[in-house]
Amino acid sequence: MSFSRSCSTLVLFAGLSLATASLFAEEAASVEKPSFSASQSVQMTATVTAIDMATRAVTLQGEDGETQTITVGEEARNLAQVKPGDVVTVEFVRGLDVQVFADDGSELGSGAVEAAGRAEEGEMPGGVMVQSEVITARVAAINLDNNTFKLQWPDDSVEEFVAQHPEKLRLAAVGDIVVITYTQAVGILVERPAGE
Repeated sequence: MSFSRSCSTLVLFAGLSLATASLFAEEAASVEKPSFSASQSVQMTATVTAIDMATRAVTLQGEDGETQTITVGEEARNLAQVKPGDVVTVEFVRGLDVQVFADDGSELGSGAVEAAGRAEEGEMPGGVMVQSEVITARVAAINLDNNTFKLQWPDDSVEEFVAQHPEKLRLAAVGDIVVITYTQAVGILVERPAGE
């Protein structure tokens, strides 16, 4: 499995493991309500130019030629496997998913989950960390003339927003439940250069 694919799989796993979102799955299938999903992925690579095992200091050279020295924490095992010339790839993924469901009497709330994985002993260093947060809110008001809506948060505060897609605003109703899932993931992989 590729690095990007395994990172994406963990992001998906963390998002699906949150029970709050799954409570509304049957409702979504029966009634067309607004939804929105977006994700962003940034990948950077650098080459190891020096490593000091005593201090765990690793010097990296980016694609732009700039160098930076970082101190690698003890939680990053297998540092002894790394040598100059190895390629470090770091991928950051952020995702936002917003789903609207008809009110079923659910309480508003929020929750978070974290998942992490790292390379086995003796392998090249690598790891993935995923953080996902789910917040449920209630549609408190809709103003079609002004293209705005208000959400009531779990702490009972109310906030007004401008709808980016007016046609979707017409599919919602006051009292609907809005489930917002925000996911962040970072993956790090160290590999030998091609041909070695």
